[in-house]
Amino acid sequence: MIWDLERPVVVAPMAGGPSTARLVAAAASAGAVGFLAAGYKVPDAVAREVAELRASGLPYGLNVFVPSPPPADVAPLEEYRRALEPEARRYGVTLPQLRLDDDDHFAAKVEIAVAASVPLVSFTFGVPDPTVVAALRGAGSTVLVTVTDADEARRAAAAGPDALIVQAGAAGGHSATTSPAGYDGSSTAPDLVRDVVAAVGLPVVAAGGTGTAADVRRLLAAGAVAVQAGTVFLLADEAGTRPAQREAMLSGRFKETVVTRAFTGHPARALRNRFTDAYSERAPIGYPAVHHLTAGIRAAAAERGDPEAINLWAGTAHVEARPGPVAEILSRLSAPSV
Repeated sequence: MIWDLERPVVVAPMAGGPSTARLVAAAASAGAVGFLAAGYKVPDAVAREVAELRASGLPYGLNVFVPSPPPADVAPLEEYRRALEPEARRYGVTLPQLRLDDDDHFAAKVEIAVAASVPLVSFTFGVPDPTVVAALRGAGSTVLVTVTDADEARRAAAAGPDALIVQAGAAGGHSATTSPAGYDGSSTAPDLVRDVVAAVGLPVVAAGGTGTAADVRRLLAAGAVAVQAGTVFLLADEAGTRPAQREAMLSGRFKETVVTRAFTGHPARALRNRFTDAYSERAPIGYPAVHHLTAGIRAAAAERGDPEAINLWAGTAHVEARPGPVAEILSRLSAPSV
């Protein structure tokens, strides 16, 4: 399906609000395809969005987080919790106790996808068991796994997916890396596409640093069958992006992106702000435990319209984001060279 698109652009799943059913439907109506983000949602909410898009008859995808194993050592997480106490007081919230066993309702979300024969199902943060892949493919889904290097691509290919999403370091939001300790976000999409295409015999969707039609053409020329973009759609009319992030992106104040574990315990690219400056060096590896620790702080900051303590996920092409309808953004990304 992805390789037969009228426009070879995939609207990335953006968990936490931006990826609405309306955004995904608008992408499909404009000749592309978009992914719902199942991450952080309860199964009932995922089922409602899937049912809405299924009823529309439009193509769509669903992205599911692969659970991370619980940390072997909780001491760094406890230390980080103590370090966040002043931040909690600043925003008038109480830090929760550590949550170490959250699997984000993985099995239930896979069940929803199988039952609904979701056309496209992608996975992030790891490789699902081959039985999961087989069940989805048996239900008629095209299965994709997100990888960040050739070694991950080989492991993912062994699970039997139909294609891979190759995510370079320039991408906004969480990296799909399974080696967070050594991740620095320095990989470039064209080189990574070529490495993965050479390593495995699967179609590849490229992601990371895409903001213009020239970026899309460059990645297709490198061997990708389609290009996934997220940041450039954050200001779309149909996106559910928080007002505080919209205002931050439009203000021009936040010019630099950094790779940080400060908000969630897993490497993610965001616009640099006070929180990333204060906590990036101190944050341990520990997703999703750190995500839960900082959730109240981020919610309170967003409620105040304070962009300095929220996760302003954005890739290196954030300067190309413009307000407007999805169809208009897709038109810009798929414009022919002149």
